[in-house]
Amino acid sequence: MNLLYLGDIMGKSGRQAVIDHVPDLRTQLDLHFVVACGENAAHGFGITVKICEALFDAGVDVITTGNHAWDQREIIDYIPTEPRLLRPINYPDGTPGLGSGLYPTQDGRRVAVCQVMGRLFMPPIDDPFRGLETFLASTQLGRDADAIVIDIHGEATSEKTALGCISDGRASLAVGSHSHIPTADTRIMPAGTGFQTDAGMCGPYDSVIGMDAGIAVRRFVNSLPGERLEPATGPSTVCGVVVQTDDVTGLAEHVYPLRVGGELVPSLPPGP
Repeated sequence: MNLLYLGDIMGKSGRQAVIDHVPDLRTQLDLHFVVACGENAAHGFGITVKICEALFDAGVDVITTGNHAWDQREIIDYIPTEPRLLRPINYPDGTPGLGSGLYPTQDGRRVAVCQVMGRLFMPPIDDPFRGLETFLASTQLGRDADAIVIDIHGEATSEKTALGCISDGRASLAVGSHSHIPTADTRIMPAGTGFQTDAGMCGPYDSVIGMDAGIAVRRFVNSLPGERLEPATGPSTVCGVVVQTDDVTGLAEHVYPLRVGGELVPSLPPGP
C-alpha cells in the first residue's frame, strides 16, 4: 500500500498548494491513502469546516490537528460529526472529537490513523506515551488494520523520536508534525516502522515557519506585544512523507521524504 502523510498546512498559500497537488500526487504515486495535518490551515490558526471540505474534496482522506485544534470555534461543534477530522488522542476525557480512527481505502483495505501530542514545550495535556501505548495495544497491524499511521505532534525532537520508538514494529509510519521544518532523518526503524521526526509544513518557506518574516523578526527583536503574526503569502512547498508498506505485515518496505513546489529542493519517490 502507498500512503502519503503531509505536514502542517499553513494558511491560504499552503492549503491551495495541497489542493492543487494532491490529485496529481495520488495518480503519480499510486496513492491509496492521504493524511494531512490541517491545524494551521485557517490563516495560520486552526481549521474551518469549509477548509476541511475543500481538502477532502481534493483527495485528503484524514485531517489531523494539534495544539491549534480549537482556534476556530466552529470546529468544536463540527468535530464530533466528522470522524475524518482528528484531534490528539491524549486530550482529556470529554474533549470533543476522536484521537484515532479506522478508515477504508477504495480497494477495501483498512488504514488506522492516530494523532498524539507531546508535552515538552507544549500546552498541558495528558501523558502521550500512555495514550499512544493504549492505542497501539488495541489496534494491531494485521489483526485490526492493514496499515497504521501515527502523527506525533510536538515541539521537542527527543520526545517525538521517543514516541516513534514505541511505535516501531507496531505502525507502518510514525511521523512528526508541528515544527514546520522537514528533518533529514527519513528511515525505516529496526522493527520495520517508517519514521521522520518532522514532515515539515505545506507552506511558504520564505518566511519564519510560515509567518511573515518581517513581523516575526520585529517581535523577536522588540519583545513587545502588538503586531499580530500573519501568514506569509509566497509560493508554498508541499512537504510530507511517503511510505510503501508490505501487504502481509503492514510494515514499511520503503519510506521517502516528499517536497514539491515552492522554495525547497524537490524530492519524490523514485519511479518504477
